[in-house]
Amino acid sequence: MGRKGLIWYPGAIYHITTRGNRKSNIFMKKLDYIIYLNILKEALEKYKGTLYCYCLMTNHVHLLIQTGEIIISQIMKKTNETYAKYFNNNYNLVGHLFQERYGWKIVQGEKYILDASKYIHLNPVKAKIVEKPEEYIWSSYAMYIGEKKEKLIHSNRILSFFTEKNCREEYKQWCQAPTEKCR
Repeated sequence: MGRKGLIWYPGAIYHITTRGNRKSNIFMKKLDYIIYLNILKEALEKYKGTLYCYCLMTNHVHLLIQTGEIIISQIMKKTNETYAKYFNNNYNLVGHLFQERYGWKIVQGEKYILDASKYIHLNPVKAKIVEKPEEYIWSSYAMYIGEKKEKLIHSNRILSFFTEKNCREEYKQWCQAPTEKCR
C-alpha cells in the first residue's frame, strides 16, 4: 500500500510528526536537540518556511510549520536527512534513524491551528515527563508564555487569537484548560 499523497499549496500549514525507527530515541544528549533545531532553522531559512511551534521528545518530534512557495517535503527532507547523517556519524551507526518519511496533517482554520499548538505544547505533560509544559526545555511553550526569549518560532499568528495586551497569559490559561478533543 502506498503512502498518501501530500496536499500542498503555497502557505499551507502542517502539523508534522517524525518518529525514531522502532520508536528508538533520536536524541541522546543536549547537543543533539541543539543540532536538530539548528538544522531545522537552516532548512526553514533556505525554503522560506515559518515555524509556529515545536516539541522535541526523546523519540519523536512535533512541528507546526507554514510553507512559503516551496513544498513541505523539501524542508523535512533537508532537516531529517541532515540530522540522520549527523546522528549516525556521531554515534557510529548506520541505517535509518527515522521510522518512515514523516507524518503530516494539513492545518486549516483558526480552531485547528490553536488545537495543534496546544497539543504540541502539552505533549511532555501527556507523556508524564513534566507536570507543567513550561518545565520542558525542548519545546517552544516557554517562548509563548514569555518565560524565554523567542528564537526560531513566530508566535504572532497564534497569539493574535488572544487579547493583545494579555495574549501570553491568555494562551497559558487556554493551554491549561481542559480540552474535549485536541488534534
